[in-house]
Amino acid sequence: MKIVILGAEARYRAYQPAMPFIQQQELVFLDKDSTEAEILAAGADAEVLFVDAITVVSAALMEHMPCLRLIHSEGVAFDRIDLSAARERGIYVCNNKGCNAGAVAEQTVLLILMLLRHALEGDEAVRAGRQMEMKERCMVEGITELSACKVGLVGFGDIARAAAERLAPFGCELYYYTRHRRTPEEERRYGVTYLPLEELAETCGIISLHLPATAESTHLIDRAFFQRMKPGGYLVNTARGAVIDDEALCEAIRSGRLAGAALDAYAPEPVAADHPLVRLAAEFPDRL
Repeated sequence: MKIVILGAEARYRAYQPAMPFIQQQELVFLDKDSTEAEILAAGADAEVLFVDAITVVSAALMEHMPCLRLIHSEGVAFDRIDLSAARERGIYVCNNKGCNAGAVAEQTVLLILMLLRHALEGDEAVRAGRQMEMKERCMVEGITELSACKVGLVGFGDIARAAAERLAPFGCELYYYTRHRRTPEEERRYGVTYLPLEELAETCGIISLHLPATAESTHLIDRAFFQRMKPGGYLVNTARGAVIDDEALCEAIRSGRLAGAALDAYAPEPVAADHPLVRLAAEFPDRL
């Protein structure tokens, strides 16, 4: 069996299971940014394709790989894979569900704390010799402790549950929204309270996104959502960039409706220097 892997060989070898089956396969390693032509030149006859979570796998590529039976995302996301084309060709699509839940949950907590403590702005002030100015400002305006916050988790899969576990010790109130409400036992286990999406936006000062990019979730966080959010609220996105309407987010930041946003994902990725949100961060470094 030929397996084409778009990723660093050293990393794959480091986590490769010690199974005789693996040793019997032909592994072809390519750069994760390889073009379709390069993939086909090296592995048009491959049966398995491993890709980065943001790698595009098009219908055209599948069409020229007649032996392909499995496409595996090395991460959680699989939205860059043409699922309709895979379904038509009987190609299985898999991901590594939950593989990075702990790491992304920690990133969520980090971003929330950075927003509440104005970490980037404070770092810049110290480097510019304005430490006391920043300190005096925080003393006058006050700081918001996480324990005093209501945090709303949009989506409640592996990462959101891990985030809830890590946020609970801070003493903040935790709420969540998902299409299918969890059982009372699970809600008690994670210390969360269910709210419909609109009510979540109106109730929580911090909204943290934890849902995949699908047709239903694309631009779920739109102008109407931001208008429902508490003035001076914060948005954290460690999910996918497509779930946010970027234009609406830019408006919410510029108008001051949002006190800040911390983004770990953009659409498209990799993000370019001229992306509207990257440009906005230069315009409002204290908010984005």
